[in-house]
Amino acid sequence: MAKGKDKQKANETLALKNALRYFPPSHHATLAPEFAQELRQYGHIYMYRFCPTLRMRAYPIDQYPCCTRQAASIMLMIMNNLDPAVAQFPQELVTYGGNGQVFSNWAQFRLVMHYLSEMTEEQTLVMYSGHPMGLFPSLPSSPRAIITNGMVIPNYSSRNQYEKMFALGVSMYGQMTAGSYCYIGPQGIVHGTLVDETPLRKRHEQGWLMEVTSSMEHCIKRIRATFCYILLTSLSYFSNFLIRERLLLEYQRTGELLVDLGSDQTSLHNPYNGGYYPVQLSFRQANQLMSTDPKGFQTTVQESLRRHVEAINKLSDAGMFFWDYGNAFLLEAQRAGQPIKRPFLVFIGGKVEKVGGGATEFRYPSYVQHIMGDIFSLGFGPFRWVCTSGDPKDLALTDDIAATVLEGISANVSDRIRQQYNDNIRWIREAGKHKMVVGSQARILYSDQKGRICIALAINQAIADGRVSAPVVISRDHHDVSGTDSPFRETSNVYDGSAFCADMAVQNFVGDAFRGATWVALHNGGGVGWGEVMNGGFGLLLDGSEEAAKRARLMLNWDVSNGVARRCWSGNSNAYETIQHTMEENRQLRVTMPFPVQDERVLDRALQA
Repeated sequence: MAKGKDKQKANETLALKNALRYFPPSHHATLAPEFAQELRQYGHIYMYRFCPTLRMRAYPIDQYPCCTRQAASIMLMIMNNLDPAVAQFPQELVTYGGNGQVFSNWAQFRLVMHYLSEMTEEQTLVMYSGHPMGLFPSLPSSPRAIITNGMVIPNYSSRNQYEKMFALGVSMYGQMTAGSYCYIGPQGIVHGTLVDETPLRKRHEQGWLMEVTSSMEHCIKRIRATFCYILLTSLSYFSNFLIRERLLLEYQRTGELLVDLGSDQTSLHNPYNGGYYPVQLSFRQANQLMSTDPKGFQTTVQESLRRHVEAINKLSDAGMFFWDYGNAFLLEAQRAGQPIKRPFLVFIGGKVEKVGGGATEFRYPSYVQHIMGDIFSLGFGPFRWVCTSGDPKDLALTDDIAATVLEGISANVSDRIRQQYNDNIRWIREAGKHKMVVGSQARILYSDQKGRICIALAINQAIADGRVSAPVVISRDHHDVSGTDSPFRETSNVYDGSAFCADMAVQNFVGDAFRGATWVALHNGGGVGWGEVMNGGFGLLLDGSEEAAKRARLMLNWDVSNGVARRCWSGNSNAYETIQHTMEENRQLRVTMPFPVQDERVLDRALQA
């Protein structure tokens, strides 16, 4: 016990030293007790006293005191990610997903904003897991910021190590677009902003949820009415009661299966620190147990997961189609010891395996394996832009530009590609009237390489002509064609044995950097969990210049083709066709193409020899 207490004291001492090094020694006596209290109460030093009092939001780009608009665009995106209308837990610098942070503490925020205000176009801000290492000399063509989050030696990239490093203030979880400053609110992803009642009520007020209830009876009544009378609604039920068990009970009582499609989008990349609340406890009880008895809380979560999956399996047997979002739900349920129902199960060392299945396969495929994998392999993914003027008129004009561009391209593509274009044309034509915007004047749509480039160039020209009043930042979700190596989500349909390799994401980050991105980011852990994924993102400022057009064309060509080429090499036929077509359009592109084995008997004979 003495050794344990000594070790804990040593770790707490180190965490305090790490926090105090941001400040001159004359302030240490004042700050140390505050920081110690935060560390013991929250397990981390957030430096709340340095949280700004100004309203945190995306101000028009010209209101930032900067030497270059590139730096101002980064400041705008940072403040948008911390806008209380956008962020999940803004006081803790958490944007979404329970623990996806922009920075690790508020001193880092202030220091970053200071550096950006002084930055010239011959400097680059270097970010180490929330910590601004400083401004370093670079070229005007270099990125203005290089961001890494959670880069840990592979053998130490475990959940336990993360908890320790986060407490020490030396690493952080950047999620995907939180730590790359590119989150655009629920328009980008809804579920990651709903964990407790406060953000739930926020999304209801913003119009993303049509109804909210804490009454199970009312919830079932509304589900039945929606199901029977084909009503359209979005209903959020807030409670600690496992709704799937009640749906199962309704089926067992009445024979009515009240749900055709089911998925799970809890933040199980972070199961023991607020990403998943067990059914056995109220919200308050769960938070208390989480703080006072972490191991007991972990056991309770695992028990809840076993109940959770049992209900899903029975509803699935009754006819509900269930798919895994790819948020580590099935992975954590498996780790909890639940025999996830799959064909030909065997138990090896307490784990559930599928005989003949790959390491990423469960009974319920992820939606990437069902849907998104093929869409990614066609080169389509979530392309975003933010109007830095903050003027809704600019957003409406860019919406029209994007839709017009896609309409022009769609006339000369295959039927399969045209379907993707038509879906997104409809979306973008109708998005404005649905008032999807939260925070910055942003938009997202799914597009392939040609569409992204043409939209970016058309918007850049509109800025040059003065039709769009200020620069526009283009970006994407990391959950995309090339940005993420994630064997349980983005690359779960890669079956050549490379699903656990991270070359694509790292190459994406590096390639975007020297092809013109304004800033680039590389993260460990976004989406699925620490140690389970590597993902990269970018931001690029379109300012109407020829240089911006050149950067957009060069970088977006790479940013998409990198992932399509990797998916082609793994054996995906859609990616094979897509990259072939891209090479025909761009003679500078040369991709190594695979020769698939056409006669499996060749392999059998070779192995039998």
